[in-house]
Amino acid sequence: MTLRVYDTRSRDKRAFSTLENGRVRMYVCGITPYTPSHLGHARCYLAFDVVHRWLEASGYDVDYVQNFTDIDDKILDISEAEGVDFSEVANRNIADYYEAMDAMNVLRADSYPRVTETIPEIIDMVSTLIDKGHAYIGDDGVYFEIDTAPEKYGQLTGQTLEMVRAGAGGRVEDTGSGKRDHRDFALWKLAKPAEPSWDSPWGAGRPGWHIECSAMSLKHFGEQFDIHGGGHDLRFPHHEAEIFQSECCTGREPVVGYWMHNGFVNVDGEKMSKSLGNFWTVSDAFELHHPLALRYALLSVPYRNPIDLTPEFLADADSHYERLVSVYGASLGADGESGADLAGASERFAAAMDDDFNTRAAIIEVQGVVASGAGTDVAAWLESHTGDALGLLPSRDEVMSSLAEADSAKSEVAGKVESLLA
Repeated sequence: MTLRVYDTRSRDKRAFSTLENGRVRMYVCGITPYTPSHLGHARCYLAFDVVHRWLEASGYDVDYVQNFTDIDDKILDISEAEGVDFSEVANRNIADYYEAMDAMNVLRADSYPRVTETIPEIIDMVSTLIDKGHAYIGDDGVYFEIDTAPEKYGQLTGQTLEMVRAGAGGRVEDTGSGKRDHRDFALWKLAKPAEPSWDSPWGAGRPGWHIECSAMSLKHFGEQFDIHGGGHDLRFPHHEAEIFQSECCTGREPVVGYWMHNGFVNVDGEKMSKSLGNFWTVSDAFELHHPLALRYALLSVPYRNPIDLTPEFLADADSHYERLVSVYGASLGADGESGADLAGASERFAAAMDDDFNTRAAIIEVQGVVASGAGTDVAAWLESHTGDALGLLPSRDEVMSSLAEADSAKSEVAGKVESLLA
């Protein structure tokens, strides 16, 4: 079966093809590290971890870039409140992110560029947009003029210019004055008193939010690349702004082959948010669930769909994960094969993953294999499918160590019982 990927821009599943034969260039918008990582982050980066894994399993060489937005209004607010440098806030939350993702078997990206390391490239890109007539200098910074490329508006959301209101999309640019149109967005923001800033031809300041990812992807991949991913909420304004910037700067159309977006995380039917008091950090979730059981839960729903984390749903995932590890452990010590139709399960598993990375259908195949019981063939199947492709298995060494500890504990108990009966 040919791999088919849903492209937000075309609003359809398309046969997957790449700019360079056998190579995938994938950029995923990373975190703004002003708080510890939460389950919304986990949903996103688990989804693209599976994309990464399956592309490699399909024979592609994947060049995966994920950024850190390490300078931002929220980071600055926290650094001011705590009386520390903004980099301290960013660095501690980046460390938390790595720890959380490592625990959930998320493979590391090839590169994690930071905004603060990309300032020269951002300034170059803004200068090019000004030179090409797509940006202008306002009273408080530089802005992209959307009327210079109106045909690019709404390519991910279907919105028209007339539908858009200032501040739509949930993340409002602090623009002050100087815009020609309320729909224009900031490329470079002149510094406020006591803010971190960098010199530029337009005065000391820092980048606008959207230009950062355009510049980082251009720096790492050149003028075009294959996949751009992120959360559903980034479609507008962030990713549509990237289309404006990147295509107007490079003259390439499209710059991105496939736009991919994962669904929201809901808790008991409501979108997870701090204001509703249902906000879970990853470390909070780890206190109640094994990291890989949580991964199991988050992969049990196709990545584009919203996921509702109810206690019942999470308990069910815990149970399935425990059964999976139990059968895998028993299979490592099995004497013979299970007799299960593993070839058929492999075909159905691959068909599911080739259908826009349908982890729900793939996990159903895993559950069927687990239900068949232990066997040497089951151990190998689980390692390649559940482990390598889905990232749901602990390492063989970890499982063997746990089994040895359990056997030792049983022997100790048996010895005590025997001595009591003697």
